[in-house]
Amino acid sequence: MSKFTPDYMIKMKDIVKEGTPILRKKTKMVDIPVSSEDRDALICMLQYLKNSQDPVLSKKYKLRPGSGLSANQIGLDKRMFAALFNEEEYMLINPKIISHSMNMIYLPQGEGCLSVDREVPGFVPRYERIKVKAFDINGKETIYKFEGYGAIVMQHEIDHLDGIMFYDRINKENPFKLPENVEIQSLY
Repeated sequence: MSKFTPDYMIKMKDIVKEGTPILRKKTKMVDIPVSSEDRDALICMLQYLKNSQDPVLSKKYKLRPGSGLSANQIGLDKRMFAALFNEEEYMLINPKIISHSMNMIYLPQGEGCLSVDREVPGFVPRYERIKVKAFDINGKETIYKFEGYGAIVMQHEIDHLDGIMFYDRINKENPFKLPENVEIQSLY
């Protein structure tokens, strides 16, 4: 029985920090139909994102704001995550990128992560548009299309499920060097 029930409030102490082995392993596929335990954990994860984006609650509970939270970031070896951006909520299970644009984008200020308590300077190249096949919280297989910031968030979270941290994608020799031979531009 998981502690991540809909009435449990995830706080920063629940979020696994970089260096923890679960963040570096490829997560296990989630069984469909979705179990009530997995459904509850996803609802709990989405609620963290809502709370973290609420100025009053985030201050009261010292929550770092987030746009996405993967199951392995709360210690669960499961291929699922919650995301909240542009006032849209997502709870994706067994997500897989099935196509992407050739064009790439990056956030000029770099990316952050709830599991990383330090600034990591550098550009993280991401595809500008992606198509993702995943199951929703009710076990219905759906194809989602994302572009811009949403595409960045989804790629960041799917990377988590594959044991990849955002800074793995930053150029090691020169953090602000962008890939060559590809059209890439700043998101903002």
